[in-house]
Amino acid sequence: MIKREEVFKIGRLGKPHGVKGELFFHFDDDIFDRVECDYLVLEVEGILVPFFMESYRFRNGYLAFVKFKDVDTQQRASELTGCDVFFPRDLADAENEAPILELLEGFDLIDAKTNKVVGTITSINDQTANVLFELDNGALIPASDELIMNIDTKQEQIVMNIPDGLLEL
Repeated sequence: MIKREEVFKIGRLGKPHGVKGELFFHFDDDIFDRVECDYLVLEVEGILVPFFMESYRFRNGYLAFVKFKDVDTQQRASELTGCDVFFPRDLADAENEAPILELLEGFDLIDAKTNKVVGTITSINDQTANVLFELDNGALIPASDELIMNIDTKQEQIVMNIPDGLLEL
């Protein structure tokens, strides 16, 4: 059984495209194209299920058409419409020296000055010019390379030089 902490969300399936089982795939991360993996994990009725890709092709920088093995009809494809799509963390970790930002969700953020946990990263906000870590306590911390001192993927911790006064905002 695949556990949620073993994967991270990369997109969502849209409606079927054509009659042979192909689906629109709205993605936030094209890691499925950069890392060797022949399956994607779909959340089907709350359960994470691997689906093996037969093929995919890009329409643009955030949309692809994907065809899964044994999904050969428009009706079967429509059953997958709206499913969230995930990618295995271990494959992403093995490929990259620096972790993908989405992989840092759930990590504890530690202030380098005090060596204390200031919060846990609940999401990554990349909707602004500066990418921000959103913490469980509501704080927003810039995800800047200049501030990050160390990322420990085994202990799921990030040590940062947090500017004075930032946590009081």
